[in-house]
Amino acid sequence: MRHAKARQESVDDRDFSRELTDRGMRDASLVGDYCRKRGHLVDMIISSPAARALATAELMAAQLDYPLEQIHTNEELYMASVRTFLQVVNQLKNGWQQVLMVGHNPAINYLGEYLSGAEVGHMPTGSVMIIGFETDNWAEVSQNTGHLRDFITPRMIKEGEV
Repeated sequence: MRHAKARQESVDDRDFSRELTDRGMRDASLVGDYCRKRGHLVDMIISSPAARALATAELMAAQLDYPLEQIHTNEELYMASVRTFLQVVNQLKNGWQQVLMVGHNPAINYLGEYLSGAEVGHMPTGSVMIIGFETDNWAEVSQNTGHLRDFITPRMIKEGEV
């Protein structure tokens, strides 16, 4: 998932500290509600520690009945490459069936396309790609090993396209 819409500036002029806009907060909750209603519950939420990503993860967690205190932040996911995201995926606990990763473009967009082979194009803020894999071993996840089950944007939900 790409973090929801964030302010262009922060209180301390650092990109890391940028917070969600009101629209971003509404969109993250909307997408979380949509996912819950379709049974896309999660075993783990991993987020970039940047303010906008973590706030998105927390709003998603609230909608998915996932305990906020169990959200895991990973410093490597801020300004990460696809390779870094893939390393995190490959180290996931095999008992976890559904994992939500919240990060930043362009890497999160490229990761979804890399894993699924699908060409999504632009991934707006607050969007989520749901990718399925035919393995129970996260270490086996690599290029084109997944299939895109769903691609959801806040706008698609608002306009009734999904």
